[in-house]
Amino acid sequence: MREPPPSLPTPGVTETRRWLVAGRVQGVGFRPFVHRLARAHELTGWVQNRMGQVEIVGQGTGPRLDAFARALLAEAPPLARPRVVRMEPIDAGALVDFEIRASEARGAAAVHVPPDYYACPDCVREMRDPNDRRYRYPFINCTQCGPRYTLIARLPYDRPNTSMAGFALCPECRREYEDPLDRRFHAEPVACPTCGPRLRFRESGADSSIDEPGAAFDAALRALQDGRILAVKGVGGYHLMCDARSEQAVARLRRRKPRPHKPLAVMFPPAGADGLDALRRCTRPEPAELALLGAPMRPIVLVRKRPDLGLADAIAPGLAEIGAFLPYSPLHHLLLQDFGEPLVATSANVSGEPVLTDSRDVESRLAHVADGFLHHDRDIVRPADDPVYRVIAGEPRPLRLGRGIAPLELDLPFRLARPVLATGGHMKNAVALAWDERVVVSPHIGDLGTPRSLAVFEQVLADLQALYGVRAERVVHDAHPYYASTRWARRSGLPAVAVFHHRAHAAALAAEHPRVARWLVFTWDGVGYGEDGTLWGGEALLGAPGRWRRVASFRPFRLPGGEKAGREPWRSAAALSWETGAEWPALPEDAGLLHAAWCKGLNTPSTSAVGRLFDAAAAFTGLNLRSSFEGQGPMMLEAAATDADALPLPLIRDADGLPRTDWAALVPMLLDATRPVAERAGRFHASLARALVDQALRVREEHGNFAVGLTGGVFQNRRLAELAARALEAHGFDAHLPERTPCNDGGLCYGQVIEAADQRFS
Repeated sequence: MREPPPSLPTPGVTETRRWLVAGRVQGVGFRPFVHRLARAHELTGWVQNRMGQVEIVGQGTGPRLDAFARALLAEAPPLARPRVVRMEPIDAGALVDFEIRASEARGAAAVHVPPDYYACPDCVREMRDPNDRRYRYPFINCTQCGPRYTLIARLPYDRPNTSMAGFALCPECRREYEDPLDRRFHAEPVACPTCGPRLRFRESGADSSIDEPGAAFDAALRALQDGRILAVKGVGGYHLMCDARSEQAVARLRRRKPRPHKPLAVMFPPAGADGLDALRRCTRPEPAELALLGAPMRPIVLVRKRPDLGLADAIAPGLAEIGAFLPYSPLHHLLLQDFGEPLVATSANVSGEPVLTDSRDVESRLAHVADGFLHHDRDIVRPADDPVYRVIAGEPRPLRLGRGIAPLELDLPFRLARPVLATGGHMKNAVALAWDERVVVSPHIGDLGTPRSLAVFEQVLADLQALYGVRAERVVHDAHPYYASTRWARRSGLPAVAVFHHRAHAAALAAEHPRVARWLVFTWDGVGYGEDGTLWGGEALLGAPGRWRRVASFRPFRLPGGEKAGREPWRSAAALSWETGAEWPALPEDAGLLHAAWCKGLNTPSTSAVGRLFDAAAAFTGLNLRSSFEGQGPMMLEAAATDADALPLPLIRDADGLPRTDWAALVPMLLDATRPVAERAGRFHASLARALVDQALRVREEHGNFAVGLTGGVFQNRRLAELAARALEAHGFDAHLPERTPCNDGGLCYGQVIEAADQRFS
């Protein structure tokens, strides 16, 4: 006999329901929103943070509870990403009000650490209002904006657990904080000029500082107007700032840092109806770039220069783009508003290291660079550099994760039985913590070649575990035996697993598209430790995470001087000329001894790296013989290139039967000085894109269908990536590039988690 259907609640009868909500619900004003929403629907009950998830108990009539549940997701605050994981009816006595209960710090960790947010329009409007009590206050914020990740010492996210703990709320801020109808209701960093952080200015070498906030700001502004260089404390660290129009100021910054060629980011003052007029005067942003510039994370975006740039030529010498961004903190808004022109805003650090966050460190380590220091007394708990994006093939692609986007939380396409740390690579390092079905990727750390870089690397590894309440039981690292990240993993005391560099690249891309079952991923970069002990970097990997096999590559060549070739592109060019017997007039006069060593195979590791082919092309065309930063030659080659026809490159099999593209025909073309550099550079790009498609066609012919992935640092190159993607699609391939994580080594940690998650970690 069939059971009768369950009876439905009578519309006028009071019920009690409990919701458990996960996702991004901390630091975004979600609990105050729930409080207001419940009162609007005439519900009683409570809302409470329970270690990252939010528990809501509502009591009222069925229709009101239904309407509340719909609005809970549909009307959530803009920065929130709530997800209802459970809803159930419960028994409860009569509840007389709706309250925000104190956070519950016990229970299983399901926390979501919020990144730092840009100053919202409401706060900027108040800051510019002479009648507002926070007029020109450089630390204004509300539930929808302000620092989060960089000021949270521990969770739950309550004021006593942040670097605002030492700033006691004044009566007016306390009233706002406790008023459910106020925009600052339970805004943990809330402050004002009476009770909050304060500015302080010190000239370099001075015995005393200017401690009155208004006078400190005015002194800093005058210094910038006088063409001086300032270190300015922001949200996730200090910036070195100077007049972006001044050739003298920019030249001094480059000479002192020293940073002779690496492009400098420029912050533009908001102007015009959409705030972008100043930026448009200097650059030619595409619609997708404009949208990205105004996104909540406020990233640095690579945009094309105008011929009449209006900025110092030394901002990005030899390049067609500059890194542009808009003010994201209240202090930036005030500086850019009063200065009225673009400012260089580059990370205040020793080159390659994480951005500096401490006033004493920045004064001691950058005393030779900055003429003055604009400090404030809100501690930065951990560094977060600015994120960098480039629009490639119509979509925003991260080149560096940082403030506003990281910690980046992603879902895993499987469930881990034990938590895992991934230590990333050596350059552009970022790390990851993974557990259950989640992975969290840290902000950019930097190159692990200095003691401070290693100290921050270790701090971030510890912080991620502490913040999320997860203790790693395994560690995964790059297979390169001498990376600092590898050495740390082996010393950690945790069971360690090595993942080969290019498998991690391929796995990271594949994990972004879990519905694709079979891939051919082109992993092109500078160099990475290969499975045969050589330096890979031009590989085509077929399969899926945990099941990759190399099915195509490039003709290998021997690098004279090994790792030195990364900063001296002429060495790669010399190798190609010696391999092919070509005469290269620009070969250094003292290269004879190096050639002798190369002939004997001394310190000449074999490589298949496309990144080193780019280096050689930049040297052959005379664009760059020696680099002062990683990727300088390839970036200059891309900037110089124009549209040109491809040169067909033969695809031949080596002794092991592996198809390899032979680059030899590129050498005479690149050395042909009768042709313009732009044409040679363009033809080089077109030829590599054609070679990639030829490899894909050969693999499809032999192995069947697959989706194609393009990843590795070489595919930061927009011209190459777009040429390859268009050609692949024209031949019926489904082509993908990374969208959530960097294609460069900043995404390795994510790929390491994915690649290692087989029977060893499951």
